[in-house]
Amino acid sequence: MNCKKLNASPRREPKSKCFRQPNGFTLMELLIVIAIILILMLMAIPTIGSLKKSANRTSAIQSIRAIQQAENMYSSTYPANGYACTLTALGGDQGAGPASSTSAQILQGDLTSGYKSGYIFSITCSSKVTVSGTDRATGYTVTAIPQTVGKTGDIGFCGDDSGPIKQDPAGGSNCTQLVQ
Repeated sequence: MNCKKLNASPRREPKSKCFRQPNGFTLMELLIVIAIILILMLMAIPTIGSLKKSANRTSAIQSIRAIQQAENMYSSTYPANGYACTLTALGGDQGAGPASSTSAQILQGDLTSGYKSGYIFSITCSSKVTVSGTDRATGYTVTAIPQTVGKTGDIGFCGDDSGPIKQDPAGGSNCTQLVQ
């Protein structure tokens, strides 16, 4: 402590006044720390966005694989129908009764809704034949396109009954490149 003797009146003893060193941080030090934290956060935000898009991309690829497996199961369970032409035909509530060709109960509800992890999923039948008055789908195409290109994803994905998943780097459904 730095103490300083003060002159007191002649009858009294001299008083000492002690000056303490300040505890804690000054306002300027706090502002500098806050500025450093903000700069680090601003550098991390783009990284978090790209991680989210990467996770959405992986989820979309895995979801297309799940839909392709469900289509194969559907065609073997309901051979008269061939492939399912809608996501809702592959889904269904297991508590609502037995599975049927319009509610096969193969896919989970998050996929049968058509929206998952920032992507929009759809199935279209690419070819049909009529056998004994019943349409039989002999081919299908499943697509996954980002809900908002650049924000939820950058790449569109497609799969069909032939097997390999392809991608459209522009985020659409014009898939020409194989997924690596």
